[in-house]
Amino acid sequence: MKQQLLLVLILLATIGCNAQNDKKFNLDFENHKGETKLSDGWFQWGDHKLSIDTLAYSGTKAGKITSLENGEFGSIAYKIPAKYEGKSIKLEGYMKTKNVQGGFAGLLLRVDGNGSSFAFDNMQDKNITGTNDWKKYTINLNYPEGAEMIYVAGILVGTGEAWYDDFTVTIDDKNIQTLEEIKRKPTKAELDKEFDSGSLLDLSNISAKDIENLKLLGKVWGFLKYHHPEIAKGNYNWDYELFRFLPNYLQSKSDVERNNHLIEWIASLGDLKKCSDCKPTREDAVIRPDHRWIENEDDRLKEKLLHVYNNRSQGKHYYIGMAPGIGNPNFKNEEAYYLMPFPDDGYRLLSLYRFWNMIHYFFPYKHLTEKDWNDVLAEYIPVFLNAEDELEYELAAIRLIGEIQDTHANLWEGAGKINEWKGLNYPPVHVRFIENKLVVTDFYNEEHIDKVGLEIGDIITKINDRTVAEIVKERAPYYPASNQPTMLRDISPDLLRSNLNEIEIVVDSKDNIPRSKSLKLYPKDSLDIYSWYRREDFKSFKILDNNIGYVTLQTIKEEDISKIKKQFKDTKGIIIDIRNYPSTFVPFSLGSYFVSSLTPFVKFTNGNINNPGEFTFGEELKIPSKGYTYEGKLVVLVNELTQSQAEYTSMAFRAGDNTTIIGSTTAGADGNVSMIYLPGGMRTMISGIGVYYPDGKETQRVGIVPDIEVHPTIEGIRAGKDELLEKAIEIISKR
Repeated sequence: MKQQLLLVLILLATIGCNAQNDKKFNLDFENHKGETKLSDGWFQWGDHKLSIDTLAYSGTKAGKITSLENGEFGSIAYKIPAKYEGKSIKLEGYMKTKNVQGGFAGLLLRVDGNGSSFAFDNMQDKNITGTNDWKKYTINLNYPEGAEMIYVAGILVGTGEAWYDDFTVTIDDKNIQTLEEIKRKPTKAELDKEFDSGSLLDLSNISAKDIENLKLLGKVWGFLKYHHPEIAKGNYNWDYELFRFLPNYLQSKSDVERNNHLIEWIASLGDLKKCSDCKPTREDAVIRPDHRWIENEDDRLKEKLLHVYNNRSQGKHYYIGMAPGIGNPNFKNEEAYYLMPFPDDGYRLLSLYRFWNMIHYFFPYKHLTEKDWNDVLAEYIPVFLNAEDELEYELAAIRLIGEIQDTHANLWEGAGKINEWKGLNYPPVHVRFIENKLVVTDFYNEEHIDKVGLEIGDIITKINDRTVAEIVKERAPYYPASNQPTMLRDISPDLLRSNLNEIEIVVDSKDNIPRSKSLKLYPKDSLDIYSWYRREDFKSFKILDNNIGYVTLQTIKEEDISKIKKQFKDTKGIIIDIRNYPSTFVPFSLGSYFVSSLTPFVKFTNGNINNPGEFTFGEELKIPSKGYTYEGKLVVLVNELTQSQAEYTSMAFRAGDNTTIIGSTTAGADGNVSMIYLPGGMRTMISGIGVYYPDGKETQRVGIVPDIEVHPTIEGIRAGKDELLEKAIEIISKR
């Protein structure tokens, strides 16, 4: 009997093992063969350390992310070809966290594909921090039509540790492990593998004439990418076609020969059918396609390019689409070439061409850049080609990204060498620019307060014998931002970083007597560092003295809104603090409390994949009134920490019947973001739609301009005052 039972147990174990191994996707990590490194389909995004750990929810293995002192985030990711149909997709999984600070932990689900197929959620709005035992989490998204790739992941932003196990993906409630795949023939572009290992190009020692020719090529290459129907169908890997074309092109002895190469290249793509659907640029377009460079070319090349334009692709496109319901660009099938941290000459040139053309045709704020975008391409060709190592390449990329002056645009992934360049050791104090001076505003850890030798309100004037102003001027090009206050916001926490254990600083204190001192620095993971503001887990609303309501959007939850409306009904006024990033989307649910009628507050511009470079206004969005309207004063607090959704929310509150916005200019980066991948595993973003007030006034770069300008002062910082809050109370009290 015992032998029979043993055989049954062995058989069951074998069946279970075979069932496990028969799974198409290793979503429970068990197929890793005992090693600690990632394998069997799992790969890395970001900078943190990833591993396979034995601390599992079930079975013997789980994925783990451990923060590194110079890392910003890490994601343990799995890629699944989207060979399925359906209307909804769900990711379920288990997560455990330890000491997560300065960010969040969560599951991540992303679906990429053609222009009607982008879906994304990383649970940032759940604000999961601290230490939590194993718990099941779920993400639900609409499954977009034309989906091409599904990414499931665990993500850790900030510091700490997180474990992930037993991921399950279902489409229309059917497990993807058992779903039947839809057969799809790969495109010719996907089958082209010739330059997977490198471009085989040497573009060193280029002349001024070479730069001129490469500038023209970059514009022609990008124009064809987004206009030619054969490229739109996915019949060409357009990255690799660049590498094929370049060698002969660079041998051109004259402009005529150069243009002949371009004309023959265009002709080789095939004859064009007459486009019956191509419409002229709309008369009411806010931004029109910029084809000035075509008009300046010789008649033969000009005629060839305009023929492509007049018979350009319409509808579905291999490289570009628009996110459904929103309209920001979805840049598709753009390989990041993660295995090339320092790409060769051809790939670095490709990086420049790719970004320049994405901005030229699909950035809604190109007209607001300080430089003419047409001049930027030639300027950066030698910068990219002369980069001698990974750091110089990253610095070239971030400088280029900074030229569009969009705070959403930065190197959010693939900036490992820049992080090292900034310094791996951090100061124990938080600093901000107050009255244009670098001021100590907080200590990261209480234990440092008495031993650092600095006080709140101290002004740092020099760092290692260099003035703060000198350092800011030198480093500003590497801190992309929409405006100066936001650049100072982002650069301030990095000014005291170093790869040394100590730096020398000069400090002005209350006595106005400058003194020199050594400041000890620490590894990032030994400090409770925060970037903009310290995230706290406190109640989002309270009543202040004198019967004034106060709401912070940093911790607001959907269920708080009905309580706020009920408890604040008879208050003298309400203060809403948006010097933070809202934890819940509230423009309509809370904004409706402050309007007495249907009130417009915003309108957007969207690009057009059928006519790249054209942007037109959509309909105004309006805040509805839902019965009772608050009768007191509303004062909204903003500053340079108010960015993106926070700015959009400020616009919604500004539409209120009795609203006053006080503070200082906001970050000036509004609109849903679009991701951009560049060779070398780099990821950046842009503001993908134009956000305007109903009267057409800009919000990008200028931000939300307050009705009453109030800035914190050094004296107020030293006294522990919140001068914006005090001003808000004063405004409401004057009734």
